Amino acid sequence: MEFEHRVKGVIKAIPRGKVATYVQVAALAGNHRAARQVVRVLHASSHKDRLPWHRVINSRGGISLGRGRGFEEQRRLLLQEGVDVSRSGRIALEEFQWEPEGLRSRAVAKFLRELNREDT
Repeated sequence: MEFEHRVKGVIKAIPRGKVATYVQVAALAGNHRAARQVVRVLHASSHKDRLPWHRVINSRGGISLGRGRGFEEQRRLLLQEGVDVSRSGRIALEEFQWEPEGLRSRAVAKFLRELNREDT
């Protein structure tokens, strides 16, 4: 329950016009291996807790929701906030990824850079 509370706090902290990945949210909440739990929190609590769910995307910089299953709404909400989203749902992480300030976030940023290197 504590992790879920931290996840909600991280999601609420993502500023307008920025995005964070599921892994990034999990890492900032204290467990970089809990990206699937972030998905569950979003699914169960987005509307009830008024979370800016649309600001959370996958680690490849894309919208994970399928067409007809939330893709269009997420894309529309991001575009309204000034986030450039391609027709296929891609977002330039180097431009729009949220990078919170502070010592802990530098460690998270380092982890995410290493994770991204592994993907290439």
